Amino acid sequence: MDKLTLYIGNKNYSSWSLRPWIAMTAAGIPFEEVLVPFDFPAGNPRFREFSPTGQVPVLQHGDVRVWQSLAIIEYVAELFPEAGIWPKERGKRAVARAVSMEMLAGFRALRSACPMNIRRPKGKIALADGVMADVARIETIWRDLRAHSGGPFLSGGFSGADAMFAPVVSRFEVYDLVSAGDTLSYIAAVKAHPAWKKWEEAARAEPWIVEEDEV
Repeated sequence: MDKLTLYIGNKNYSSWSLRPWIAMTAAGIPFEEVLVPFDFPAGNPRFREFSPTGQVPVLQHGDVRVWQSLAIIEYVAELFPEAGIWPKERGKRAVARAVSMEMLAGFRALRSACPMNIRRPKGKIALADGVMADVARIETIWRDLRAHSGGPFLSGGFSGADAMFAPVVSRFEVYDLVSAGDTLSYIAAVKAHPAWKKWEEAARAEPWIVEEDEV
């Protein structure tokens, strides 16, 4: 099999890069990581060398190039069906994909007001309209799925759905947005995962500062 190469941006800021990276790492799927930092306003012109959209992440697999986080997760799930990226049971798999699509397409108020910034000291900010409605909906998703699966993750074991919500774990914590015990329990479970720890350690060691994401 041709090797997998995942192009990503800064680990401190790039929420979309985190999603396929943590899904693949948690599943034990081997890949080469190529980090191209977006230390320019609105990205990096070098992204155009490998990305049709000028954005990250992008997965290269032989002649196949896949962009968008969820599309990459779906692609590697098909390549490695034994890795368990999605639940085996059809109903659980459908729900995991549904909430992943909801994350992909929604929660714009939260994403805009609270950009991912793993190094940011914990503290509240003034919130725009709609942010807490997004927070409430995400908490409901987490609560319902974990109640159904038994936890500790959304589908029981770590899955593509957890990968899609991984950047929210950071946002909820660093902007001090949540206090419910079950939400904090899920955050703790994700942060205890070895894949999360590996990403976070690298993010904290990065030298780049992107001012527009320093809320």
